[in-house]
Amino acid sequence: MKHLGKIIVVLVLIVSVAACADKNSPNYQYMPNMYESVGYETYEAVDNGLFPQGTEAMLPVEGTIPKEWMPYGFENTPEGKELARSNPSPLDSLKIEENLAVGKELYDIYCAICHGAKGAGQGTLVKREKILGVPSYADAARNITVGTTYHTIYYGLNSMGSYAAQFANEKEMWQVSEYVMKLKEDLTK
Repeated sequence: MKHLGKIIVVLVLIVSVAACADKNSPNYQYMPNMYESVGYETYEAVDNGLFPQGTEAMLPVEGTIPKEWMPYGFENTPEGKELARSNPSPLDSLKIEENLAVGKELYDIYCAICHGAKGAGQGTLVKREKILGVPSYADAARNITVGTTYHTIYYGLNSMGSYAAQFANEKEMWQVSEYVMKLKEDLTK
């Protein structure tokens, strides 16, 4: 019976406290960060005491390049493309079959939709007349080389934009360039 009385007193206290609570204003917050987050904008300068200038995203140091990516030595100009014409492929000539196999896989993913599986300029988008004017690799007026192919993949040409971002590294772009030269050779036979 003593315990029942204590339980009733506690229940009456809880009900009276709950009845007095104002629903329009928040109660005490013991851990306010749980309710009001201290969020920062991504590129906002924040002076947090640790860094005197604050923290913010800064430009990389001049001359830095992304990992496994070397800057291309030719400019995105017609003169740069002509200079790239004599640029040979840096890939290992002993692994030509392996490079062509990888180049074919990548070509089928990124290039065949417009240029066609055989490089004749009759890809699916051309056949459906979504884009026009994709010439064949066998076109003598184009006079493509492995260097100009790489230049075109890197910077784009005419209505074809740059495809450099689609490839993981420059090796893959050279593999596709070599495969394009193989397609050109097959078309001119």
